[in-house]
Amino acid sequence: MSVLGAAGYGLINVLHPRMLWLMVWPMFVALALWGTLALFLWTRLAVWLAGLLNQWVLGVARIELGELATFLANIALLLLFVPLVYLTALFILAVFGMQKMLDHVASGSFAHLERRRGGSAAGSVWNAIVAFGGMLLLFAISLPLWLIPVLWPVITLAILTWVNQRLLRYDALAEHADAAEMARLFRQHRGALLLLGFLLALVAYVPFVGFLGPVVFGLAFIRYLLGALEAIRPDYRAHPNKELAAGNAPP
Repeated sequence: MSVLGAAGYGLINVLHPRMLWLMVWPMFVALALWGTLALFLWTRLAVWLAGLLNQWVLGVARIELGELATFLANIALLLLFVPLVYLTALFILAVFGMQKMLDHVASGSFAHLERRRGGSAAGSVWNAIVAFGGMLLLFAISLPLWLIPVLWPVITLAILTWVNQRLLRYDALAEHADAAEMARLFRQHRGALLLLGFLLALVAYVPFVGFLGPVVFGLAFIRYLLGALEAIRPDYRAHPNKELAAGNAPP
């Protein structure tokens, strides 16, 4: 299945009653958490960022930004606020909802696919830690570029693209693939997974539609990677019945 086909599958299946609740509650928890922090800290952070921008521009170009610095500071905070909300929802979904999404996809399209359980709960937690740590590292590396406002959307999308695919790919395969298959698929489909991660990063900034993003693309990652896993198991392609694939055909 193509990347767009997987995204379309996720969009259609998000309307399933089992998926609707997963779409709502992680996002509301994330909004409540970051909305509360924003209520108390937004103004002070905006003033601080505006001061930094003014000092930098004054030192480089000898220009006083004035109210423009405040406007840019608020834009920067918005660019950070949106991904923080949806990434928090994505982390919650990865921990509490990925198994439900996996069962939904597998039961509908991959009931025959053997579950080799190359991943584990500990591996899922470690993957989430690596994704979070990688995000912080990428943010730190990109700090000098944040002095150029026109690059802010590009930096944010680039970081989120990597985090999205890193966070979702492991749990999508952990139940069905063994460790070697997981490594192979992550390597062979790196470009497609990054594209799915990029599309999710874009959707996060679309009003209202962003609420759908985590579940839609969680389903899309599962559908795409299980399809890719099925494709590298020729015995399953030849014999959809699991017993036949294992060589246990009746006489």
